[in-house]
Amino acid sequence: MHLRLFSVGLSLAIGLATAQAELPKVGLKPVWQGLELNRPLWLEAAPDGSGRLFCIEQGGGIVILPKAKSGKERIEFFNINDRKPWVENEEGLLGLAFHPNFKSNQKFYVYYSQQDPKRSVVSEFTVSKSDKNKADMKSERILLEFPQPYWNHNGGVMLFGKDGKLYISSGDGGKANDPHDNAQNLNNLLGKILRIDVDSRSGSLQYGIPADNPFADRKDNTRKEIWAYGLRNVWRMSIDRKTGELWAADVGQNKWEEVNLITKGGNYGWNIRESFHKFKEEGPAKGDWIDPVIEYAHHAGLEKESKFPGHGYGVSITGGYVYRGTAIPALQGAYIYGDFATGLIFAVRQKNGKATEHGTIHQQKGTVYQIASFGEDAEGEVYLLPLVATPSNGRDPVGGILQIVAE
Repeated sequence: MHLRLFSVGLSLAIGLATAQAELPKVGLKPVWQGLELNRPLWLEAAPDGSGRLFCIEQGGGIVILPKAKSGKERIEFFNINDRKPWVENEEGLLGLAFHPNFKSNQKFYVYYSQQDPKRSVVSEFTVSKSDKNKADMKSERILLEFPQPYWNHNGGVMLFGKDGKLYISSGDGGKANDPHDNAQNLNNLLGKILRIDVDSRSGSLQYGIPADNPFADRKDNTRKEIWAYGLRNVWRMSIDRKTGELWAADVGQNKWEEVNLITKGGNYGWNIRESFHKFKEEGPAKGDWIDPVIEYAHHAGLEKESKFPGHGYGVSITGGYVYRGTAIPALQGAYIYGDFATGLIFAVRQKNGKATEHGTIHQQKGTVYQIASFGEDAEGEVYLLPLVATPSNGRDPVGGILQIVAE
């Protein structure tokens, strides 16, 4: 994600398709108005039947939102602000995942940045035994740390699959063009999606390597945690709660944004390819790469090269969710995603990894909400987390929350 992009003209965004499918248009409804959130990046329901929604703030906090969407009282659940995880741009407290057995074991996992040296940290915490709305900050168990050479492309999403394993997006480590060729290097964890078992341990590791990981049997220096590779910066990914499919939106370089369905051992091409297109001149023309479900271009000048001409434009994709709620029946089964800079919201349906219909389902008017993330509640309804809450606060980084509703 390009969190540094705070002013991009709508002229870049508007490339509405003539051949788009008739997916339903949606609206954005402000919720929890007046509740101040500082750079909200992730929204997730606790899997314990409580209906509680937890929201990450990039600076290091996790907040429990009021049950009433009109509420303004924030409950501070977790705080590592004193560790200063957010020093630059795409660093910070970036990921949260609740253990599948959270209701009984009270374990949850966070992904955050640290300095000296720059690195990403994946840790396990438990909830306080005396207060279910407070984390036990002394319970930290560090599972995994790996270097992040730069301040951008730090990934940060963590999800438990239907298989009970933890999936982690790492980012390629940053700068432009993946200068260290991390994404294609199986000897490091950058530019990958990882898969680990938090309930076991392999050797000296604080986690287990699942026996069915694609490289689990390698005897060389290949990292056995790798599930998929060749990814630039999967800022947001999600699991379809019905099918278990793993969707990942990969932020592009200079031309293309893409949505992928992640498969075991898949190579998604970066930095040899950017989406469907050759990126590195000295790279091979063909390879065993997994094609995206859909792509969109950064500007109209690329329209003739696009595999999906007429798709709206943008420069930094933000992945969302396959809609499984009930409030918008016509959107059922479609994957929702958007563009951080332009604020356009899109949807796509797929069959066998190929887009069957797609469209722009919302085009903002007036103040453009920059889409930092999407969130999903226990009922499958989807929310948008912007970095600007209302027209009155301009480009202030305090963000609000908007629910996606039928237009």
